[in-house]
Amino acid sequence: MSKLHLLVVLILLGIGLANAQPAQEYLDDPVLFTVAQTPVRVSEFLQIYTKSNQQKADFSEASLREYLDLYVKFKLKVQKAREMRLDTMPAFRSELDGYRRQLAAAYLVDREVTEKLIREAYEHMKQDVEISHILISCSREALPADTLAAFQRANALLQKALKGADFAQLARDSSEDKSSKENGGYIGFVTALLPDGYYWFEKAIYNAKPGIVPYVVRSHQGYHVIKVHSFRPARGEVEVAHILIRKGDSEEANYMKRQKADSAYAAAQRMSWDEACMRYSEDQVSAAKGGYVGAFGINRYQRSFEEAAFALEKDGAISPPVETTVGWHIIKRISRRPLPPFEEMRRALSERIKRDSRSEVARRSLIERIQREANFREYPKNLQTWASQQVDSIFHTFRWKPDSTAPQTPLMQYGDRVYTVADFEEFLARSSRDRMRGLGHPIEQTIATLYQNWVDEAAISFEESQLDKKYPEFRHLMREYEEGMLLFDAAKIEVWDRANTDTAGLQRYFDERLKNKYLWDERAVVSFYTLKSEDSTLLKKVREFAAKNEPEAVLKKFNKKEEILVRLEKTYEKGRNKDLDNIWRAGGMSEPKKDAATKTASFIKVERLLPPSPKALSDARGYAVADYQDYLEKQWVEQLRTQYPVKVNEEVLQALIKRQ
Repeated sequence: MSKLHLLVVLILLGIGLANAQPAQEYLDDPVLFTVAQTPVRVSEFLQIYTKSNQQKADFSEASLREYLDLYVKFKLKVQKAREMRLDTMPAFRSELDGYRRQLAAAYLVDREVTEKLIREAYEHMKQDVEISHILISCSREALPADTLAAFQRANALLQKALKGADFAQLARDSSEDKSSKENGGYIGFVTALLPDGYYWFEKAIYNAKPGIVPYVVRSHQGYHVIKVHSFRPARGEVEVAHILIRKGDSEEANYMKRQKADSAYAAAQRMSWDEACMRYSEDQVSAAKGGYVGAFGINRYQRSFEEAAFALEKDGAISPPVETTVGWHIIKRISRRPLPPFEEMRRALSERIKRDSRSEVARRSLIERIQREANFREYPKNLQTWASQQVDSIFHTFRWKPDSTAPQTPLMQYGDRVYTVADFEEFLARSSRDRMRGLGHPIEQTIATLYQNWVDEAAISFEESQLDKKYPEFRHLMREYEEGMLLFDAAKIEVWDRANTDTAGLQRYFDERLKNKYLWDERAVVSFYTLKSEDSTLLKKVREFAAKNEPEAVLKKFNKKEEILVRLEKTYEKGRNKDLDNIWRAGGMSEPKKDAATKTASFIKVERLLPPSPKALSDARGYAVADYQDYLEKQWVEQLRTQYPVKVNEEVLQALIKRQ
């Protein structure tokens, strides 16, 4: 049994993972029962009982007592596991820590901001935006002076555009985007979501009205001056197939190719599309698939191809030849896919945003909330003193090491947790790649960047350490997962492994309690004869002799000089082999079958029938082991009840019962 299987079993038994907070009427939380002086409070029991039973949680005395007995058994096993110190094993701690990290991830997000980002992205996707831009390149790692210079250049261009200068000419003269520079910065229509690193660019164009965006926008490429031309309803996706006539290497050849494209278009009007594709298309990859290209949105293919595809008004419509740099395309619309409803896209958008740099918005919001709630404090003078002691030529290299004296000078504080110079230096040692990447930059800039990263990391770490206190459902889930793992490990040692390895005990238990529990139904001992010949006369002789004689005599008679007859014996329970249904009687024989490929002939004979009889342990081992496990578990629970006294507070239990 795997641990995953165990957890499923626990859920089915009502000891599963729950996330309800304690009922308000039991906030005083009295103890319902104890196991070896370890209390189990009403809130814990009610949370498990109600979540496990759901609609069946009627709070009747019978229901409560039945579940109480189940939960007591569970707690007895957990108590034993703790006494065995299974919760201290490295593998156990590692698995539990891994689960905690996974569970904590759901709490270490600003859900409100994330939801806003998801809805904002969907609203953006409803429209396409036509834009031009001017780019002044500037990497994220640029020196402050270079960053400032790039911003000032972009801002100067913005001011000229706002004062009426020709935007296209400014782009041709100054833009560093080679792909749009010659087009006067014109990009055309774009749609959300823009590539990673362009969130603020996307936000700017969707929040703007047609005209020049009155501020400079940063992306991972640099600074942008943007002009919004127009908006239109989002085109969504169109699914198409095409016939391609490739361009030639001369003007004369192209004239002939264009004529061929016209012929292909005419043919597609009068014959089946697939036939026209096979006959005319020079796209060998798609021609065999009916010219299938697939579904695409805007800016995937050349503009002429895109415009023609989206202009087709109904499924099955076919366009006249459309020219691209590749050749001429006759396009057939297969389907048009508008933007799906929000709820259909929620999950995909959520996952996309998690991977997108726009998630930093939610992360910053979370960190700011953590800092407010934890009364975050900083000690900038202490940081400045420490920074002044660092040497650029060492700090930016592998030679830098943390101070071995582990200075305890405070640098910041979250709640009661004080973070010291030693803590920061430990972080810097872990961040050696980022530290050495700062070589060539002022040491103050590197330290400031790394310090901010440390502050942010500490915020998340501090919040994670507080989850048990802040969120009852998190605490419940962690307790239940830990106890489920403990039960699994203890039961594996005390029950499951023992049942599989205690051969003598299993045999004794089988002989005493299971000998007549598992029975064979009526069985047939069957001979499968194969004759290495297709000789009909010989086959007839073999069948006639086999019908009246035992297998040994049959083989002896026909295998005198060489082995020409082979026999395989098997035993089947009634109904387990359809080939035997019509011959289920002692001496029953099937009709012969010949195999031309192997030049053999075969038939079946029922030698004898066996009456119902008890199975041996070897025949019923799987069932026997399961029964033995149940037996060992019952013994184990009784032993645990003796070892760990259980006391139920009857008065508290009675207060939970809902009287009819």
